[in-house]
Amino acid sequence: MTDGATGTSLYLGFDETRTRVILRTTDKYQQDLVQMAARFRTGGQQGPLAASVALDELLADLTVLRGWPHREGVEWAPELGNLVAGVVRDANTVKERLAGGQLQEEVVADDITDLLGKTWDAELSEFQLRDIAKLLSLQHGANFSVPGAGKTRVAVAVYAAQKTQGKVSRLLVVCPKSAYESWRYETAVCFRYPLRTHVLDGSMDQWAEVLIVNYERLDRSLPTLASWLKAAPSMIILDEAHRMKLGARGTYGAACMALGPLAERRMILTGTPAPNGSKDLENLLGFVWPGHGQRTVVQAVAGGDLAYASSVLRPLFTRTTKQELGLPPVWLAMRYVDMPPVHHEIYRSLVGGMNNGSARDDLSALGKTALRLLMAATSPALLLEGGSRYEPLAYQLPPLDVPEDSSLYSLMQNLPDYELSPKYKEAVAIVAENAAKGRKTLIWTTFVRSLTTLEQMLKKFSPAVVYGGTPDRDEQLRRFREDPSCLVLISNPATLGEGISLHHVCHDAVYVDRDFMAGRYLQSVDRIHRLGLAPGTETRITVLAARNTIDEVVKVRLDQKIEFMGRILDDPTVRQLADLQEEPSVAAGLAPNDIEALLQHMDGQR
Repeated sequence: MTDGATGTSLYLGFDETRTRVILRTTDKYQQDLVQMAARFRTGGQQGPLAASVALDELLADLTVLRGWPHREGVEWAPELGNLVAGVVRDANTVKERLAGGQLQEEVVADDITDLLGKTWDAELSEFQLRDIAKLLSLQHGANFSVPGAGKTRVAVAVYAAQKTQGKVSRLLVVCPKSAYESWRYETAVCFRYPLRTHVLDGSMDQWAEVLIVNYERLDRSLPTLASWLKAAPSMIILDEAHRMKLGARGTYGAACMALGPLAERRMILTGTPAPNGSKDLENLLGFVWPGHGQRTVVQAVAGGDLAYASSVLRPLFTRTTKQELGLPPVWLAMRYVDMPPVHHEIYRSLVGGMNNGSARDDLSALGKTALRLLMAATSPALLLEGGSRYEPLAYQLPPLDVPEDSSLYSLMQNLPDYELSPKYKEAVAIVAENAAKGRKTLIWTTFVRSLTTLEQMLKKFSPAVVYGGTPDRDEQLRRFREDPSCLVLISNPATLGEGISLHHVCHDAVYVDRDFMAGRYLQSVDRIHRLGLAPGTETRITVLAARNTIDEVVKVRLDQKIEFMGRILDDPTVRQLADLQEEPSVAAGLAPNDIEALLQHMDGQR
């Protein structure tokens, strides 16, 4: 760096993660840098002439830089400088939008056909045209429309309009593997000539216009993806963006936050943007508008009035509701079962053994406790087997170690001989009743061993089975869709909760158990309740719950989370579900706000 009145006195650039900014100065301004870093909550010294601060905080309070004594000597690294200029521009746009004013570059639905260019060749519904217009009016945007509303096509259209205007020339899509098929399809059929699309699976097509990558591969592909984004003006889309709801605290979120600043345009798509509360929404909008997205959400919900928060945030995202799709309503029912005496005794004994103070402040340990209680409420036999290696990492548990001299040990040994899970019996009865009427049934259960048990019990209905270890997933789904003798599909929301449509052949779902992940639950509901249902179709969802168990805690917490989401999105259809999903941070999707409810339940069982 150069000292002196005409040289650089402060240089700002990204660190290697692009989630923090490094500030460098000269000997002359060393003390000024120390004082400036101290003004930021996340500020810290990196050495005598360097400091760092979180990118979000710096962008949220650029005014701090006005206090630098040699302002004409402030120099920005090109990538960071472009981001800062964009953030200032975005902040003004967001401010105008939140104030209810007319944006200078407001786009209306009637303009869309011309903006898409002559190569566009796909139909768009009235609500899709409305959503595209709103997203194009904002430099960056969020689409929180329900599954089945055509978010993928809307996003492709926004890209096409930006490409026609010469603002971007390539598109990076981050999505679950289950969404690959949808993106390949839309980038092919929406244009007169299909876009050159490539899935990043080890090899790299440098000439691809659309690059698709899954969340699991993001972290180890960062250098490759960063180079690709910087090589030409790019747009980045996070599909099922709730996968990165942990923000910079999660592996997926940190990778997304590192790539976001490299794109000219950022967009997120998810039907469940706040599955555990406003913190999720803060992180999602923090990706879209670094520095301002999080602060806007915090300010909006600070007073606790979610109706007000909804009115404040509504201008920042677009959302098509199920009511607008014209779907028939869902019939929802909770069906409670009583545990047999020994089953109940095992559950109470298990709670007593786990109810010690040492693990009550350990979120990870409590998550595992919640998983064991979910197992016990479904079938205590699951405890002796533990989790399967085919379950997601956070759901894998070793078998429960029960001392041989304990009463619990003898109960556990004898249980499978004379007490069958009442939930399994109820699920079999529902499938049989539906089958007699020619109706197919989708059964959801969290645990793979529970899933394989039901497969055996439902053998006469030719069940299709899909979980992490299924080698022929596509064939299983084909059988369920096309084979009239295959009357039941058994799966878990972690495997099949996103990206699959079953609504043309199945209108009945049974939940043998649920965990605390509201977003994943809502995603799974939408496998059979989405755009394309025939008028008058009756969609029935039955949730099985064992009385006086963690099932009741899960119900209350899911109701509260779904209610919050409905109110923050101002969507009565989401709130209706309260009468009754990303990477889980801990087992069972346990969030910090779930802990109190779980501990109260455990204390009540003593």
